[in-house]
Amino acid sequence: MMLITNKRVFYVVCIIFLLSSCARMEYFPKGDIQTGLASWYGPDFHGKETSSKEIYNMYDMTAAHKSLPFGTHVMVTNLENGKSVMVRINDRGPFVKGRIIDLSYSAARILDMVDQGVVKVRIEVVEDMSPLKSSQRFSIQVGAFVFRENAEDLKRRLEKYYKDVYIAIFKTTNQTYYRVRIKAKSVDLAYKIAQDLHKKGFTVIVLEEY
Repeated sequence: MMLITNKRVFYVVCIIFLLSSCARMEYFPKGDIQTGLASWYGPDFHGKETSSKEIYNMYDMTAAHKSLPFGTHVMVTNLENGKSVMVRINDRGPFVKGRIIDLSYSAARILDMVDQGVVKVRIEVVEDMSPLKSSQRFSIQVGAFVFRENAEDLKRRLEKYYKDVYIAIFKTTNQTYYRVRIKAKSVDLAYKIAQDLHKKGFTVIVLEEY
């Protein structure tokens, strides 16, 4: 069984707790507009996998946000010079206190913020080009095994207490892994299930499905 440390579990739970305040019918607690600090990321991440499994291209009009559904399109306006750009959310972040969005290099250039690095912006969701906030789905991974019978045994145990328990199969060049997961329809429910499992002694990972 593949495990993660308690420190990692605590980190995952904390992130989920932060996201729970945004899991409503509205994209943000006060509607479809958010104001705060924007940063940008470029060469160090170019060509690497994003949280949505896309490969990051610093020349695409994309951005990272902590909670908006992947595929959400937003208009980002630099409140210091009035310049705007539309980007698509395909990554998670920024994980720096006070910052609300991490833009690609090209988007940052359009906003004329590359040299400054961090500027105050307004984010507005373009609803007709974006998935609904309520469409996000989550799952809790309870264990991963190389032997299917071990995964089936854990699945049977969990089904006594939880609904929608399933086995996700992941294959690499050399190995097949059987990952036991529980579906959750909201981040709040995922957080509650994760807490309950942690109390029962399980080491879990909360995942956003995409």
